[in-house]
Amino acid sequence: MTAYIIRRLLQAIPVFLGATFLIFSMVFLLPGDPILALFGDKTPTDAQYAALQAQYHLDQPFFTRYLIYLGDLFRGDLGTTFRGQSVNEILAAKFPVTLRLALLAIVIQLLFGVVVGLISGLRKNSLFDHASMLLSLVLISIPVFVLAFIAQYFLAIELHLFRPTVGRGAPWSDLILPAIVLAALNFAYVVRLTRNSVIETRQQDFVRMAFGKGLPTRRVIPVHVLRNSLIPVTTNLAADFGILIVGATVTEGVFNVPGIGNELFKAINQHDGPEIVSIVTVLVVIYVLVNLFIDLLYGVLDPRIRYVR
Repeated sequence: MTAYIIRRLLQAIPVFLGATFLIFSMVFLLPGDPILALFGDKTPTDAQYAALQAQYHLDQPFFTRYLIYLGDLFRGDLGTTFRGQSVNEILAAKFPVTLRLALLAIVIQLLFGVVVGLISGLRKNSLFDHASMLLSLVLISIPVFVLAFIAQYFLAIELHLFRPTVGRGAPWSDLILPAIVLAALNFAYVVRLTRNSVIETRQQDFVRMAFGKGLPTRRVIPVHVLRNSLIPVTTNLAADFGILIVGATVTEGVFNVPGIGNELFKAINQHDGPEIVSIVTVLVVIYVLVNLFIDLLYGVLDPRIRYVR
């Protein structure tokens, strides 16, 4: 297992370098002058323009700037925004909110998605099964920004079940509604994956043997059926994380969540290249680590899966 972890970490290095280079290229090779955009309608003096270019290394060749960025990144310095704020301080303040929102969304989608998918798989072609598949199809078809506005209007403004926007400090109670919207993005996939996996697992020989030995249903379903059915759902969690982060950029904007998604949305609107590159780079690193964790979790869920040297 140790050799596998080391091998996966080494494989993550070219992924990290390639991703950071693409992000850096897409942000800083775009047409336009970020210094002039920073001043808006005003025009900076020659001295101000030269000072800002030197401060952000914009007077250096592209590859030199990229190497400087990597050097700062490996030292733990994510740079400074065009507004003069430290990206490290911004992430320290904003990221815990997004992390809580993402974790709450994952708990909601897994709790309800797995339960609904399990019941649908055990009661194939029943009324509940058809209703859950119809609900999944509807949720897949609705864009996240539309779903966010619908949930905000009906659940918060009309029914007063939640606050329409997140209050100061982003308490857990205020994060429930945006977490429900984020969870709905992947709820349909979790239901379908769990349902199909349960149907397939129930047909396996080891499940039939368990029933043949006289084991009760309350033992066979959670231990033999559900545990093995969670493997594809666990695989989907890695992709879910990326979707949650992308969805959080929109959802946090709608519900005014003071998280990293909302901050990234503002940085894109303000054309703040250093902040965009640093935030997306951190998300790439987290995404790679989440994928590694999911791979290691396979062996826990299914004893047949072992990574050996």
